[in-house]
Amino acid sequence: MDLKTLYREVIVDHYKKPRNSTPLDHPDVEAKCKNPSCGDRVTLQLRFANDNLAEIGFIGVGCAISQASTSMMTQAVKGKSREEVRQIMTAFREMVVEGAEQPDAEALGDLVTMQGIAKLPARVKCAMCGWSALEAALDEQSEEVDMDQDTSMPEAKRGGGM
Repeated sequence: MDLKTLYREVIVDHYKKPRNSTPLDHPDVEAKCKNPSCGDRVTLQLRFANDNLAEIGFIGVGCAISQASTSMMTQAVKGKSREEVRQIMTAFREMVVEGAEQPDAEALGDLVTMQGIAKLPARVKCAMCGWSALEAALDEQSEEVDMDQDTSMPEAKRGGGM
């Protein structure tokens, strides 16, 4: 099976059956992100045990890439320490936003299947919406992240959506 076929199958699977898509009772922190260009919205909720991300849940609407990326993200970071979560976030950002030719497969695991998104500038914001909410949650930022205003995204990838 080639990477494109695997990518499509993974996206569809996570879109149709998102993992960790149940709101948490009494989360420690909640963060939101919107991507007005595509209509994506993600509310992410986290609960910590000591320094580890014990539980994660999200409520989301939007395109398949946005919802699948967030679903995959929740699986990748659940149970990890804050430092490990940030390492995974950095590796994903390098792969999708910066287009890293050799992504950190050890840190990313199954998320490597999303590598092709880097070649679709209009879809990068879709893939990053849940991740931006995760970063905001870790930073305890209460204001909703707007992907059209996210200055950490290159200008070429902040423009129009779908």
